[in-house]
Amino acid sequence: MKCQRCPKPVSFHITEVIAPNQYEEVHLCEECGRKYLNEPFPVKATPPAQAVPSIPTEHAVNDPSAKQCEVCGLKFVEFRNSGRLGCPDDYDEFREDLLPLLESIHGDTKHLGKTPRRVPKPSAKKAELSQLRKRLSRAVSDEAYEEAARLRDQIKALEDYDQHS
Repeated sequence: MKCQRCPKPVSFHITEVIAPNQYEEVHLCEECGRKYLNEPFPVKATPPAQAVPSIPTEHAVNDPSAKQCEVCGLKFVEFRNSGRLGCPDDYDEFREDLLPLLESIHGDTKHLGKTPRRVPKPSAKKAELSQLRKRLSRAVSDEAYEEAARLRDQIKALEDYDQHS
């Protein structure tokens, strides 16, 4: 994707809140993005929530921009303005708001890229075991015991294979 102001590749994806339920997406390269973020607020855009005193309402409680990470203190509105999360826990905290955003930017919510050719086999096996263990834990918590037993057997087979090779 190319910058909306020049031919360079995009590195900033900014969503301006124009009015309630009205947004404008801006896709800019690093240089244009920094200039954009340092510009005064356009007339059509509203300034950040910190600049406008507001009275909390019931709507504000359900507003995604009011969400805040308990670990790092980052508010969702701050993420939307900066494009950067504060800690790994933000992915869980803002999950339901991040998924549509990731899907609109990347076309999917799961990484479908290639594995590097030079990945050592042991780390690929470790990654596979880690993934299987997470799925096993999820299956047990969902009480899907047949799936859990199948995953347990797969994990055991991989661990046995690693010990014998």
